[in-house]
Amino acid sequence: MVAAPSSHPQNTAIEVFDRALLLKRRERALKNFKDHSFLFDISAKQLNERLSIIKRDFLKGRIIQIGGRGGALIEGAHIIDISQALGDEVLGETEVLSLEEQSCDLIISNLDIHSINDLPGFLIQIRRALKPDGLFLASMFGGESLYELRASLFHAETQLKGGLSPRVFPFADKQQMGALLQRAGFALPVVDSDLLTVSYPHIFKLMHDLRGMGESNIIEQRLKRNPGKALFMQAGQHYAEHYASEDGRIDASFEIIYLLGWAPHESQQKPLKPGSAEHSLDEALNKKPF
Repeated sequence: MVAAPSSHPQNTAIEVFDRALLLKRRERALKNFKDHSFLFDISAKQLNERLSIIKRDFLKGRIIQIGGRGGALIEGAHIIDISQALGDEVLGETEVLSLEEQSCDLIISNLDIHSINDLPGFLIQIRRALKPDGLFLASMFGGESLYELRASLFHAETQLKGGLSPRVFPFADKQQMGALLQRAGFALPVVDSDLLTVSYPHIFKLMHDLRGMGESNIIEQRLKRNPGKALFMQAGQHYAEHYASEDGRIDASFEIIYLLGWAPHESQQKPLKPGSAEHSLDEALNKKPF
């Protein structure tokens, strides 16, 4: 399944994320990750519930997992991660998967691919690696995530500095991901999401959790110098004034997008005429008897 060095061209996408810094952040978070893994646990449960509906046995030697935080989602999965400490194989900064074409029954990922620079190209790589009628199932953080934090940091930075440095992930939304799955050539693509609200005593506890997840700022165009405590004090005040519950705690939104798509196969349902309907999750999971 794992090929020799790939013949794929080098990634020429614009580098939104600093992948070298991502590696450092992920490895720093390893020691105490379980203390901050609640979103990964929720998402993993959802992914496994969706898999349980599909009446199919995936061969252990043909299962790939992208991202190793939280451990293997399926026993026997071959894990590919940016960190050698988290996976069986390292995904380098070029984001090229060393997988043979049509070699995988299942490729699964839990809250990992939102930090890929060339996400359209990465999805194409995944689809090519799947055998005909192979399944791609993934979760990722979506566009509604941390909108409160983004707004509060924007307010604080414009007040204190008169300018803005990107500090929160530019997450993709459901519509964009649906289009990307289609563009990558997946059949019967389905995209849905859950919006979770997490309560924190203050902004610093939220940011502590983000660091513990390995999800703090890795934007390439971020301001490299230390922003100073005043920025976060100002942001915390704005956050508490605009996004607090009645008990005084602040709310943080996390949107988890779930992606499902099949590698095309002649036995699958044929696409409907444009605009006539959309595939439901139930249709995609139970597309044919197995």
